Amino acid sequence: MRLKWVPILMMITLILLPGVSSYTVSSLVLTVYNDGYVKVEYEILPAEYSSQIELPLLGDHYENVIVEDGNGNPLNFRLENGSLFLYSGDAGVVKVSYYTPDLTVKQGMVWTLHVATNDSFTVVLPENAIVVDLSDIPLEIAGNSITMPPGNQSVSYTLNGRGTGSEGGTESPVYLLILAGLGMLGGLAYVLWRRKSGGKSMPSREEFQARLENLDLNEEEKRALLYIFDKGGKASQAEVREAIGLPKTTAWRMFKRLERKGLVKVLKGRKENWVELRF
Repeated sequence: MRLKWVPILMMITLILLPGVSSYTVSSLVLTVYNDGYVKVEYEILPAEYSSQIELPLLGDHYENVIVEDGNGNPLNFRLENGSLFLYSGDAGVVKVSYYTPDLTVKQGMVWTLHVATNDSFTVVLPENAIVVDLSDIPLEIAGNSITMPPGNQSVSYTLNGRGTGSEGGTESPVYLLILAGLGMLGGLAYVLWRRKSGGKSMPSREEFQARLENLDLNEEEKRALLYIFDKGGKASQAEVREAIGLPKTTAWRMFKRLERKGLVKVLKGRKENWVELRF
C-alpha cells in the first residue's frame, strides 16, 4: 500500500520545487572584434508561468555579464557550471549579453569562430574581415553579417590589414593573391547558398507585396504580413494587432490561420507572443 503513495509524493515534490522552465531564443547575435573577443547577445522569450530559466552559455569565460528585461531593467541571475540561471519575474522579453574570448582561434592569418548551438545565429564580423570558409551554407548574408543555421558551425576569416606595403597603404603581391583566392571562395559559397535556396534571395517590399496578392488571404491578413515584413520579419502580436486595428480575439484567430497555412510561426512568450515570417 505504501508504494502507491510514491507517484503522488513525486508529483507533489515536482510542484513544490522551483522548476527551471523552458524558453524560446528569439535571436542570438555574435559580434566579433579584431582581437578575437566576441560579444554574445541573446534575446529570449520566457515560457508562461516560468520562474527560473537555465541558459547554457557559449564559451568558458564570461566578462561584463548583463541580464535585463525588455525595458532595460536588471534581472537577478547567477553563473554556475557554464550556465546562467536567471529569474525572469514578469518579463516578457529577457536580454542577456556578455563578452568571451573563447569562441575564436587564430592560425597564421586566419581567424576561425566556432559555435555549437541549437538555434540559428547571426555573426557580425569586423568591417575589415574577409570570409575564407564556412562550415555550412548560410541562411542569410547582409553586408558583414552572416546568419548561420543551428548546429556545430564555424566561420573563418582574415582581417584586411592596410599599410602593409612599401608606402601609401599599397598591398603586397602576396596579399593580392590571397585576396583573389578569398574572392573565389566567397563566390563559390554564394553560388552554393543560392542553389540550396532555389535561387531565391530576400525579396524587396514590392516583390513581397506581389506574393501576397497571389495567396488566398483577406485584406487584414495581407496588412499584417506586410507590417511584419517591414519590421524585419518579426514583431509582437500586440504590435501587429494595434497597427492594423484588430480586436485581440480576432487577431488571435488570424494568427492561428496564418500559422496553419505555414506563413508565420508564433513564438510563445510570458506576456505576449511574437510572430515570425516563414516564407
